[in-house]
Amino acid sequence: MPVDTKEFWHLINKARFATTDEVPFHEALTALLAARPKQQILEYQDHFDTLHDALYRWDVWAAAYLIGGGCSDDSFMDFRAGLIAQGRHWYERAVASPDALADHPDAIAAATDFQLRALFYEDANYCAADAYEQITGDRDTFWDDWKQYEADHPPADSSADPLGEDFDFDDENEMHRRLPRLADLFLPRKSG
Repeated sequence: MPVDTKEFWHLINKARFATTDEVPFHEALTALLAARPKQQILEYQDHFDTLHDALYRWDVWAAAYLIGGGCSDDSFMDFRAGLIAQGRHWYERAVASPDALADHPDAIAAATDFQLRALFYEDANYCAADAYEQITGDRDTFWDDWKQYEADHPPADSSADPLGEDFDFDDENEMHRRLPRLADLFLPRKSG
């Protein structure tokens, strides 16, 4: 079965269901992908990249900045992968309004424990490459095949800069204005 949008989210949900203390999400997803033909792994990566790119926005980055207690370029990649790993429901809520992440249990927990990197998931970025490596024994094979896949299926133009209006993430008033619920969790207003 080709990996279309519906199948992509089915794989994410199946991996979430298979996740345990011993088998983290990225390992469960990698195993599911490794059981498929290489073409389907490439199709998965194509959907992942499209969804990942759709989150490349200043308002989503601001949410990551609040939840993570700061957020570099690399960390923002991990945050976007983490949102995808949360499944379609949370992904679509974050796309519609990043401030809705104030309802996510991990974000709520992160508001009281800044050591917790809630929703940041670096390993979720590499499940397709990991699956390819399991099949072929060589990680580079994925990147070679991916280059060819992209040449045959040119991606939609993606912006080099995040979409939307840039703003100062260190300006607490601006964060309260743009992401009021998350800011209330992570930047309580000082009385007086």
